[in-house]
Amino acid sequence: MKDVIVALDFKNRKETMAFLEGFKEGIYVKIGMELFYGEGPEIVREIRKMGHKVFLDLKLHDIPNTVKSAMKSILRLEADMVNLHASGGSVMMEEAMNACREEGKKPLVIAVTQLTSTTEELMQSELLIDRSLTETVLSYAENAKKAGLSGVVCSALEVPVIKEHLGEGFITVTPGIRPLDSAAGDQKRIVTPARARELGSDYIVVGRPITRAEDPEKAYREIKKEFLGV
Repeated sequence: MKDVIVALDFKNRKETMAFLEGFKEGIYVKIGMELFYGEGPEIVREIRKMGHKVFLDLKLHDIPNTVKSAMKSILRLEADMVNLHASGGSVMMEEAMNACREEGKKPLVIAVTQLTSTTEELMQSELLIDRSLTETVLSYAENAKKAGLSGVVCSALEVPVIKEHLGEGFITVTPGIRPLDSAAGDQKRIVTPARARELGSDYIVVGRPITRAEDPEKAYREIKKEFLGV
């Protein structure tokens, strides 16, 4: 099911709860490094108890055994979606899935292909990857699918090629979403919610256009309507 995921890019619990109080029903939210490292695991449990779905965005990336152990700890928080970096390799991703099987948990496990703040020029000049951005993202996505993951994090611009090669059932979660009247910020490969819908994104991740809006709940409804087309 397609949905809008709101990035809770707040410094602490107080700011987070003040924001969530404006929503009368459960929404899908993303808890990233800033909030998780600042408040700890309990923030995940608390937000889930409020009726919200949680994408725990910690981007695991380490040696396979460490990722497996970390994933087991994360699974105890009962997040609906978790992620890791595809650049960690197939064995690392397979070990993350082994953790899920051993713990009997089935969250959506997705892999980051290339950050939406990364340009092809940066990828080639600094990361020394001599392929095109699209080729690299697709290759990482193929590795993720082979490892048993549910999908990937990518730019909406790369969704069509991923869906073409890996099927409609392979989930695409797309950050870098900005309404026409919003600033790009530190994102580089950006699209509007309507364009993300046209490209076939399954989930869009939106932060500041909602969290910094004068009326966040209204902004959320408008972006959701634009993305879902209803």
